[in-house]
Amino acid sequence: DPTTDELVAQALENNTDLRAATARVLEARGLLGVATGNRLPEISIGAQRDRRQSTFDFGGGRGSAMTSTYSLTGMVSWQVDVFGRLKRAQQAALADLGATEADREAILHSVVAETVRLRSRIATTQQLLQLQRDDVVNWERTYKIVERRYNRGVASAVEWRLAKENLAASRALEPGTEYQLRAAQLALDVLCGRQPGTGEEPARTLSDLPPLEAPPVSVPVALLDRRPDLRASELRAASATFDVGVALADLYPDLTISASGGRQASRLNQLSDPTSVVWSLVMDASWRVFAGGALRANVEAAEARAEAAAADYAGAVLRALQEVEDALVLETTARQRYDDVQTRVTEALAAEELATQRYERGVDPLITVLETQRRRRAAQRDMISTRQDVWDARINLILALGGDWQRTQPDDEATALAPKE
Repeated sequence: DPTTDELVAQALENNTDLRAATARVLEARGLLGVATGNRLPEISIGAQRDRRQSTFDFGGGRGSAMTSTYSLTGMVSWQVDVFGRLKRAQQAALADLGATEADREAILHSVVAETVRLRSRIATTQQLLQLQRDDVVNWERTYKIVERRYNRGVASAVEWRLAKENLAASRALEPGTEYQLRAAQLALDVLCGRQPGTGEEPARTLSDLPPLEAPPVSVPVALLDRRPDLRASELRAASATFDVGVALADLYPDLTISASGGRQASRLNQLSDPTSVVWSLVMDASWRVFAGGALRANVEAAEARAEAAAADYAGAVLRALQEVEDALVLETTARQRYDDVQTRVTEALAAEELATQRYERGVDPLITVLETQRRRRAAQRDMISTRQDVWDARINLILALGGDWQRTQPDDEATALAPKE
């Protein structure tokens, strides 16, 4: 459907939630870069000029002297990851990045699904509004017939007032449906990232859309791995597991090796003298032997978070299975109901036409015409709403299957996080 394609493209380009999710992915990439950089040596270069005045005693007096020192040094510092703390932190950051990317994909699928849902809902409401306006025209015709018969003394005052009341009731339905249509259009504007009320009303092409193909009879459990929310939950569980490794490594010593070298002289032109060379090599080992139980408590907290993340992932899998089954059942029942409602509409239209003809010939009372018209209107509204139920069920099914389930899954590095060492 060209209209739907255009709306989806606008939503994917301008939706504010999707933009925020993209920014969070960039943030996660930056944090991964920080964690990766912490595993590498740090190199710094510095130049310094130190000028100071000092005092000293000599003989029975006191004197002062001004000295200057010029230095040009380079320094290399490397924290040796003996117990894997930095490595686990990097793996946790990589898992967090994968989870954030999956979150963005889940939002993308939700934006597409909601755009299609609003598109079909607007078209459905447009058809319902047109049906109500046609009903007003039909009631006006019926009222004129009853009024003529009432003026000739053939119809009773009760029939005349019933026809007038039904006409007013039919007109009263339009404002509520117009509000529903307007509200859906405003929601679509916000979803597409534009000011509410500035978008054009979509074309009424729902009835021209091709029929939906039959849904799959059964869904393999492996297919649910395609769902981005499940991938995000799995990766967060992996990140929490790596955080346990970080907490455990804090129980052991840290080892840092630093080396510096350069030149130092009292005059700037002496920096090139070979005798001005200075250097140092430092190996620093530190171990927090006692911290009031905070380190062990941090490990226990990390383990609890990992267990909670694993339970969240298991629950997400069960809910995903339920969503797929619910969508399949809903679509199957909605399709069956739609077929029955179509038959109902056909018979209601025929009954209304026959009742109207018999009333005009004076065979049946007006109450029979009113009842057939009421049933026909209810059947047509039911058919429109049931068709919307079929579309909603299909949208829910595609969303439950992780979006376009014909798409091949990208094999990115964020999904392969198990350490190989």
